[in-house]
Amino acid sequence: MLLPFMVLVVAYSIGSTIRLADNPNDKLLPGLLGFGEAIQRMAFTADPHTGEILLWSDTKASLFRIFCGLGISTVLALAVGMVIGMLPHVRALLAPFVAAIAMVPPLALLPILFIVLGLGETSKIALIVIGIAPTMMRELAMRAQELPREQIIKAETLSGNSWQIALRVFLPQILPRLITSMRLQLGPAWLFLIAAEAISSDSGLGYRIFLVRRYLAMDVIFPYVGWITLLAVLTSLLLDQFRKWIFPWSELEAAP
Repeated sequence: MLLPFMVLVVAYSIGSTIRLADNPNDKLLPGLLGFGEAIQRMAFTADPHTGEILLWSDTKASLFRIFCGLGISTVLALAVGMVIGMLPHVRALLAPFVAAIAMVPPLALLPILFIVLGLGETSKIALIVIGIAPTMMRELAMRAQELPREQIIKAETLSGNSWQIALRVFLPQILPRLITSMRLQLGPAWLFLIAAEAISSDSGLGYRIFLVRRYLAMDVIFPYVGWITLLAVLTSLLLDQFRKWIFPWSELEAAP
C-alpha cells in the first residue's frame, strides 16, 4: 500500500536534487529541507501581522465552509431524493428538473452567485451545495427506486401509510447510500470550495494557495495541497467507519 507513495517521494527527491544542482535558487521543485522550513513557518509560527498561525486559521475557515455545504446538501438530498424515489407523481415532476440542474457546470454560476449573494460565506457555501446536491439527490432517488416492490406491498398490507413506509422501509435502506454519496462528493466539494476561495476570499486553504503562487512559493503550495488531500482522505475514512458502525448490515450489500 505504501509503495506507490514511496516511489512518488523518491521520484520527487531525484528531480528536485537534479534541478537544485543546476540552479540552487530553483523554486519549481524545492528540496525536502525547504518543505520543512515552510511547514514550520506556516503551521507552527504565528503570523506577525495577524498573530494567527496561518495553516490552522486557513483550515478552520475552509472546513467550516466545506462542512456547511455538505450538511445542507445532505439534508436536501435526503428530503428530495427520497420523495422522488418514493412517489411516481413527484418523480415525473422533479426528476427531469434535478437531472437538468445536475448538468449545469457549477463554476459557470460562480459570478452569478457573487453578484446575487455577495462575496461572503453564503456564496461559497451555495456553490458547494449547487455543485453536489443534485448528484446526491439522483443517487438517493435511484437507490429508493431499486428497493424491492415486495417490501412496499408488505408494508401496505400491514396498514402502513406513506409516512410510515418512508420512515420504516425507505429511510433505513437509503441512509447507507447517503453516507457513501457524501464520501464520493468530497472531491468535487473541495474543488468548488477552492475555486470560490481563489476568486474572492481573505482566508482558507484555496485562498492561501492562490495568494502565494504569485511568488512561486512551491514550498508552501505543495504542503497545502497535501494537507487538503489528507483532510479529504480522513473525512472519507471517518464517514465510512461511521456507516459501518451505524449500519453494519450494509456491508452485506457489497459482499459477492
